[in-house]
Amino acid sequence: MFEIKVLGDCVNCKTTQELIEAVASENGITIKLEKLVDIKQIASYGITSSPAIIVNEKIVHAGSVPDKKTILSWFKSLCCPTDDQCC
Repeated sequence: MFEIKVLGDCVNCKTTQELIEAVASENGITIKLEKLVDIKQIASYGITSSPAIIVNEKIVHAGSVPDKKTILSWFKSLCCPTDDQCC
């Protein structure tokens, strides 16, 4: 299971959250998704632009809405970096 945090409370943050949920569902990937909107929590990650995405406590993206291919690449790089067919 991947623990994912979407940091920010903007329209793009909501879109990003929906895209992550869709990619996980479409690929049978189990996630625990949390949305952080508290400025102090967001600042603790050193984030200055939103949306920002944290996967398993690693910053993977910030400042724009990622596409589905990019989101899937985060999962693949963490679960099976040498097998492009794993998820």
